[in-house]
Amino acid sequence: MHFLRFLSSALLAGSAAGMSIPGTQGLKVKPYKREVLQDIVTWDQHSIFVHGERVLFYSGEYHPFRLPVPGLWLDVFQKIRAMGYTGVSIYTDWALHEGKPGDWNGEGIFDLQPFFDAAKQAGIYILARPGPYINAEVSGGGFPGWLQRVPGTLRSDDQAYLDATDNYVKNIGAIIGKNQITNGGPVILFQPENEYYSCTDDIDPCPNPDYMQYVEDQFRNASIVVPYIVNDNNEGNFAPGQPAAVDIYGIDSYPLGFDCANPETWPEGALQTYLTETHLNYSALTPFSFIEFQGGSFDPWGGWGFQQCLELVSYEFERVFYQNNFASAITIFSIYMTYGGTNWGNLGHPGGYTSYDYAAVIKENRMVDREKYSEAKLLANFVQASPAYITSTPGNLTNTTYTTSSDLSVTPLFGNGSDTNFYVLRHSNYSGRSVTPYKLTIPTSKGKLTVPQLGGELSLHGRDSKVHVSDYKVGGHNVLYSSAEVFTWESYGHDSTVLVVYGGDDERHEMAVSKGGKATIREGVGVKTGKKNDATVLNWETSSSRRVVQLGCGLTVYILDRNSAYNYWVLKVPNDDGLYGPNLGGTTVIAQAGYLMRNATVSGNTLSLVGDFNATTDIEVIGGAPSKLVGLNINGKSTKFSQDKYGVATASVSFNPDISVPSLSSLDWKYIDSLPEIKPGYDDSQWPAADLKHTHNDLVVQRTPTSLLGSDYGFNTGTLLFRGHFTANGDEKKFSIETQGGSAFGSSTWIDDTFLGSWHGYDAAANGNNTFTMPNLKSGSKHVITVVVDQQGMDENYDAGADEMKNPRGILHYHLSGHKAADVSWKLTGNLGGEDYLDRSRGPLNEGGLWAERQGYHLPGAPIDDWHSSGGPTEGIDGAGIAFYAAELDLDIPSGWDVPLSFTFTNSSASNAGGNQAPAYHVQLYVNGFQFGKYINNVGPQKSFPVPEGIFNYHGTNYLAFALWSLEAEGAKVGGLELSVNGTVLSGYGDVPMSPMSSWSKRKGAY
Repeated sequence: MHFLRFLSSALLAGSAAGMSIPGTQGLKVKPYKREVLQDIVTWDQHSIFVHGERVLFYSGEYHPFRLPVPGLWLDVFQKIRAMGYTGVSIYTDWALHEGKPGDWNGEGIFDLQPFFDAAKQAGIYILARPGPYINAEVSGGGFPGWLQRVPGTLRSDDQAYLDATDNYVKNIGAIIGKNQITNGGPVILFQPENEYYSCTDDIDPCPNPDYMQYVEDQFRNASIVVPYIVNDNNEGNFAPGQPAAVDIYGIDSYPLGFDCANPETWPEGALQTYLTETHLNYSALTPFSFIEFQGGSFDPWGGWGFQQCLELVSYEFERVFYQNNFASAITIFSIYMTYGGTNWGNLGHPGGYTSYDYAAVIKENRMVDREKYSEAKLLANFVQASPAYITSTPGNLTNTTYTTSSDLSVTPLFGNGSDTNFYVLRHSNYSGRSVTPYKLTIPTSKGKLTVPQLGGELSLHGRDSKVHVSDYKVGGHNVLYSSAEVFTWESYGHDSTVLVVYGGDDERHEMAVSKGGKATIREGVGVKTGKKNDATVLNWETSSSRRVVQLGCGLTVYILDRNSAYNYWVLKVPNDDGLYGPNLGGTTVIAQAGYLMRNATVSGNTLSLVGDFNATTDIEVIGGAPSKLVGLNINGKSTKFSQDKYGVATASVSFNPDISVPSLSSLDWKYIDSLPEIKPGYDDSQWPAADLKHTHNDLVVQRTPTSLLGSDYGFNTGTLLFRGHFTANGDEKKFSIETQGGSAFGSSTWIDDTFLGSWHGYDAAANGNNTFTMPNLKSGSKHVITVVVDQQGMDENYDAGADEMKNPRGILHYHLSGHKAADVSWKLTGNLGGEDYLDRSRGPLNEGGLWAERQGYHLPGAPIDDWHSSGGPTEGIDGAGIAFYAAELDLDIPSGWDVPLSFTFTNSSASNAGGNQAPAYHVQLYVNGFQFGKYINNVGPQKSFPVPEGIFNYHGTNYLAFALWSLEAEGAKVGGLELSVNGTVLSGYGDVPMSPMSSWSKRKGAY
């Protein structure tokens, strides 16, 4: 027998505390591979402990850099905490912090301290994952563009690469270290490197433990002392006992993949039923951990849109696949993504567009997707309310032992030192749509019982899963069994315990409570009661009408349908010290309240609730209100209430929105040409010369006399422009050019002011080839070829050894007939200053090389009064070129309202994924200087571009700008453009300060 498997079986069969196993030389259940550096966060084979208390680290991924509004970071944290999550996993993006080697930017929106402070305020623990490589669908996978010039293999022990990481690790390590729980912060776990397990064939060993050890040591030297984890591909890399082992082994998995084109398809074999066995083989003495588990899907250029992705990874996916993970007793469970956000300011990789909504439970505009968000809330609250789950032992998957139908599969979880058992049930054909009737036969403290006992059958709908329980402890009460799923429970004294259960539509359920006493139906009808095995038995068919049953033992059971359960919230009341720790005890308020409840506090006999409302809402506090309530405050306002003899408090919140926003067509639009480079007499004397004889990029086989790659000259982001000077000889018949900018990029070429043509681009094309017919040129005359290249970010670097991040951006090759290549003398530009970028407030990636960007005309306060009057982007331009439009927009949205806004392009885009028939034009959208959208009309699919409050000034004047680039001789105009209200929410969150941002001033040296 495999040693680890034997060891695991022995460990899981016995008591946890301090046990040693024969043959393990006294190995203890606390399996530290070294002397721990702190004593606050510890672990055993079941879970982590924080301050000696077991913690179920139920986490959602959320990136601060994808929401550049520090004033909204707490908003997202509170929405995550409201689901019952205790943790958040974060990446940090090296490319945004160190746009120039050695130049660290940790100010303004790049200051992470407010993010950690917000996490602590919300009661969220943090798993920090700073890379250096993060993947994450960001430009370069988080690598700054200047790494293209660093010799040697990236993500390896090549010294030049290692040296390049030192400044980032030193600075980010210090910030995270300061915010570890050992220093009073929220960080309790740390991941060095990311997804480091895939390499090209020439990398040996793969992965390289020497490199991984270097990264681990870097961060230890930068003050990281909390436990290390890893997200592996389930092959045991860096597991305890392996070279460069971390403390806690974890895996990541995206079982449905990213096929949003076929949202109804769940692939065969996608449900991982082997997780327990492989975990025990690789890391039996650490908690079973998913560091990344699929919570949505990315969508590429030319894709199908995130709404269709949402259909793929829907609430059904959560119920079946998340609960399959529960069947392996997972206790570190982080879901990627939980809030996706926006790839603003060129921070995304070329495989994806501006939106990073990811079909996550919290939308890009921060609204909650009701069904998916609410389903996640039901699942998380159940395991958080079930302490026996954390130390449970998974049994064998079977379709013969626990139900009367072989079409169903059940994995039992046995209590380890507890009578409580869990039974995770699903269809054997997990993707099927049939409804299967069954009875449940399970062991209990009263022997083996077949459920229901009072008649009828249970049923499981297609693409559904349930967790049944037996001998489930609810305060001082024992639920002998329940086929209905537990949402939550809480005790409020010796004779007052509230239990909330739910079921799906058209389902029968049964529950038995040991020594439950007399059952009194307090509300509703249709609950059959009886006595069996010294237990009170309740039997019912799910209905949209709530039932409330009062048992003589002091237990109140709320029986709901699943849709109604979505409206219930579990709110932790702070301890006396005011902390919102997810495991700090304190009172729990259970309330029915609609859209969103953020938190609750109790002071004496006054209860205060904070929440958001999207309709007139009746609020009902079914547990946790003072028994003699004298005051109820909702969002800071005293609210009329009533309280019944059971202590249930009710109130109502009125919803009377009066919100409007201006029409964009009514604005006073101004226009300026943003491609003066093709006009006669344009002076490019200040442009950098493209005179580097050999590229610094060791991935590139150079095919031009001098390098024409942006990053060789410090231009790592946004639009690139090239000007090639030559003297004609009269033989210039053709000009061919190969450009590269990443998926969906475009490029356009002119000879002097004559348009030659464009590479229109399509979703899968990272580079493009054109051959143009040249006009007749007079021998001896001087001419300029101007090339505009839209780069879409750097490629990621997933496979060590491939160095995809070094795939260059710019001109790879050209040929002018009748000339040697060296006859053309080139200059180039990108963002003004290159790596010495001027706008520190928006960072190194926000602006590119468009003329208007180089002048800073995308920034608020730009001198637009002297520009031409225009109808705006919908008026358009008559030929190939780049137009720049600007206007001011006044908003007056009342305080206390959360009103997500987006810019929506209409009647313009390709009609289907990969469509290439629509007119070819690109639009870049700026709001108060932040580039918040790249719209590519001939590729799609994104048409709507959310912009958050804090970038938008909801109570004043905003500066809007649009760069319209027509890639066609016929010109282009935006078919329709609207400012759309995406939702209206009466919010208790509070005011949102504007993000730090600089304004326009005349730029010295702008060309």
